[in-house]
Amino acid sequence: MTYPKDRVIDALSHVKYPGSGKSLDELGMIGNIDIEGSSVTINLVYYKKKDPFAASLKKAIEGAVKYYVHPDAQVIIRETAAEPVNDQKKSGNEGLSGVKNIIAIASGKGGVGKSTVAVNLAVAFAKQGFRVGLLDADIFGPSIPKMFNLEGAVPEVNSQNGSDVILPVEKHGIKMLSVGFFVKQSDATIWRGPMASSALKQFLFQTDWGTLDYLLIDLPPGTSDIHLTLVQEVPVTGAIIVSTPQEVAIADAIKSISMFLNDKVKVPVLGLVENMSWFTPLELPENKYYIFGKGGCGNLAKNMNIPLLGQIPLVQGICEDGDKGNPSALDQDSIIGKAFANLARNAVKQIQQRNENVIPTKKVEISYK
Repeated sequence: MTYPKDRVIDALSHVKYPGSGKSLDELGMIGNIDIEGSSVTINLVYYKKKDPFAASLKKAIEGAVKYYVHPDAQVIIRETAAEPVNDQKKSGNEGLSGVKNIIAIASGKGGVGKSTVAVNLAVAFAKQGFRVGLLDADIFGPSIPKMFNLEGAVPEVNSQNGSDVILPVEKHGIKMLSVGFFVKQSDATIWRGPMASSALKQFLFQTDWGTLDYLLIDLPPGTSDIHLTLVQEVPVTGAIIVSTPQEVAIADAIKSISMFLNDKVKVPVLGLVENMSWFTPLELPENKYYIFGKGGCGNLAKNMNIPLLGQIPLVQGICEDGDKGNPSALDQDSIIGKAFANLARNAVKQIQQRNENVIPTKKVEISYK
């Protein structure tokens, strides 16, 4: 028997940090949670290298899981004495103070299905019990509203502490925001770079994202002002690069990877996603036709020592589902649903390994001297 993740999360909400009145989760001290059978592994992140309440916190966590989840649960606590990866409170960016991991979804070129991957990965994360946000940062070609059948939706704006704060639109357990919610579908977004960057900052910092395990940022294809603004404004946990197997896409994917790994940027690349890996007819699910080539992303991953997180087949349904605003990952028994569920599991493992073994990401500071 594997315990539901939402029950574990609920159990941990009862563990308060002494003297604060807030739960460990609210303080960003609960990292990734991995459940296998009766084993529950929890990553506990300390704000200080020597937390005086470390021993009592571990006992409280174990007690809460056994009391609220199951008395036979085997609780394993991994301790990390480091600042949280995305400690936004110190920079005054309160809107992101509850966001644990900021994940950039990027591609070297357009047309490889980056937004489709971002949408379905968000759904797969939510299906696995994670709290997920999705920010459509493709300012000039927003597609998130259509892919969730939310065209015409308008986010609410509340006043908090004398400032206007945007409330994300929610669907399928995902909090999302897109410039597509603020412009007509038929209108072109004709903005210069500074205007687009300003919009991104507003979506990041003037939005009540609440507590999230993952905030996925669907970036425009290529490299642009938006990419630079993102890494300068927030510490990005890592990037996931989407490509098809064909050589033209692979060549551009290399450029995207190089941008994140640049000495001045230093954002970890969590892995590659090969989209449209093969064509599979719905009526012949065992058949595979490699219409865009075979093994392109696998070879690239091996050559650059980057994990291949998943391969997503091309089936007719994924296009139809996207056009209807019904993400394919919602059907976990379908070919596509299983592929994205596997992608989500692999991504979670890579993010956890990154947070445990790599120092927290810092915002990029670029000098123009």
